[in-house]
Amino acid sequence: MKRLLVTGGAGFIGSNFVHYWIDNYPEDTVIVLDALTYAGNIENLNPVKDNPSFKFYQGDICDSVLVEALLKEHQIDTLVHFAAESHVDRSISGPDAFIQTNIIGTHSLLKAAKKIWLDEGVNKETHRFHHVSTDEVYGTLEPEDPAFCESTPYAPNSPYAASKAASDHLVRAYHHTYGLRVTTSNCSNNYGPYHFPEKLIPLVVTNILRDLPLPIYGDGKQIRDWLYVEDHARGIDLVIKKGRLGDCYNIGGVNEWANIDIVHFICELMNNLFIENPKFADKYPQAISAIAGKSQELITYVQDRVGHDRRYAINPKKSSSELGYMPLESFETGIRKTLRWYLKNDSWWGAVMDGSYRKWIEKQYSSSRQG
Repeated sequence: MKRLLVTGGAGFIGSNFVHYWIDNYPEDTVIVLDALTYAGNIENLNPVKDNPSFKFYQGDICDSVLVEALLKEHQIDTLVHFAAESHVDRSISGPDAFIQTNIIGTHSLLKAAKKIWLDEGVNKETHRFHHVSTDEVYGTLEPEDPAFCESTPYAPNSPYAASKAASDHLVRAYHHTYGLRVTTSNCSNNYGPYHFPEKLIPLVVTNILRDLPLPIYGDGKQIRDWLYVEDHARGIDLVIKKGRLGDCYNIGGVNEWANIDIVHFICELMNNLFIENPKFADKYPQAISAIAGKSQELITYVQDRVGHDRRYAINPKKSSSELGYMPLESFETGIRKTLRWYLKNDSWWGAVMDGSYRKWIEKQYSSSRQG
């Protein structure tokens, strides 16, 4: 029976991991620590809030006193570290928050874990610090380049990617220097329920439902490997169970798509959903283009992001051969599940899109729109 501390557990990937873990290991204890900044949402944890195995604390991962107290009070043996600033656009306009959370915050957690687990000997031989990272630390790929593997040299190209690369190195250093029992996973682009609507897929879906432009950076031919979020949670589970201490594991979807192709695919699916289910037109009367079967006419090309990486791709061969990992969802099945979730949960994304974030995102795209 494990006792987990999940940092950033009210965010997109973190909350999905919490749902997955409680569903699959109901005998375990799951403690969530989240600062509830703009991308953290306590509503993401509603499905588990009444579960006796779950407890939530609002707090900062830089608060070492709080983290140490949680590790001791709850006899934590497994720390799963999701908490991070993760939006590349925001890292370009305001990198300081990324340095603070992703580097200083990760180091603060490592110090707390070392103090409680190693210096004080609580769960000294059984603890695990699992660090969740990204494929963006590897940089960019040309169209014919092989996919990233765990030995690919780091070459981060944005402040976000650089901050995550730095945190990866700190986790490695605490294993090799102090003997902290760590593992790291680097994932490709996630999608699924509770995805914050600044990211491509939820932004496209929610904008179609409000008949707003679908902003596409540059020519839209940037390629990403897409991973359904529950497949990611399963991959982390396998790393925690079977991963070699001190090692890194790539978790990917084996599913490369160009951004513009994703947008066209979502438009086609949304058009069909509105044609097949007239009730959606009643629920979303603003979705004029989707109701008419013309969502693709909302596509709007905008100025490309500064330093935009052209292609990411993950080779999960090591995770497959050592851990038995393979994604269960294809993009087609995963995206259909995602669309159904957003159509059903308009109260969730409607609340998220209100207020300061909505004003920020509209300012970003209106200032760079090319017609």
